[in-house]
Amino acid sequence: MSSDSLPATLVRRYDREGGTHAHEHAQVLFGVGGTLQVEVAGHAAWVDATCGLVVPAGAIHTYCATSMARVLVIDDLTGPATERLRRFELPPGWSKHGSAFDALLDTLLGATTIRQRRRIDLDALAERIDADLARDWTVADLAEACCLSPQRLRARFASSLAQSPMAFVRARRLRRAEELLRRGFALDTVAVQVGYASASALSAALRRECDLGARDLRRKRAFLES
Repeated sequence: MSSDSLPATLVRRYDREGGTHAHEHAQVLFGVGGTLQVEVAGHAAWVDATCGLVVPAGAIHTYCATSMARVLVIDDLTGPATERLRRFELPPGWSKHGSAFDALLDTLLGATTIRQRRRIDLDALAERIDADLARDWTVADLAEACCLSPQRLRARFASSLAQSPMAFVRARRLRRAEELLRRGFALDTVAVQVGYASASALSAALRRECDLGARDLRRKRAFLES
């Protein structure tokens, strides 16, 4: 049985709209395709074709997917295996071995627990920022794009990248600014395109964070125009 032949009544589709809710019963999620970002009672997790997730009864959970995600969802499973939040490993080709209740329960009970935090797709986040550099980005905007709370996003950036989310945005803006300036665009034009209020503000940021002053900019532009 391929993943395409899984019962339609069990497979649900999730997109960027997402949502927040809680159930009186436990849920077990088996990833089929794409990546579903989930936050359960403040704990970050994610589900894809390699893993599943137990959402305990009564736990408030938020979910969304940056692109379409398909997840097989089992409701009302009771017992020790569903009493706590747990992300578990799915065996390769699990969906081909049948989706009968007993087989899914065996997969859950026999699976190895994965202790890993929600993955932040930095490439996707950078692409989203680059597509709208002039936007007045906030930490809340970035957190929503990553399906995390602002506090958790700050903590993840600090531990993984040793920088703040807004520093990540500034780096993207300045990177694009340098590219455009090397191509001969005027400083004031570039400033507007990458989200700076003025040419002087962009120039100061380049000097402060890239050690690139106005003289360097003029030299690069003169070289390109010669």
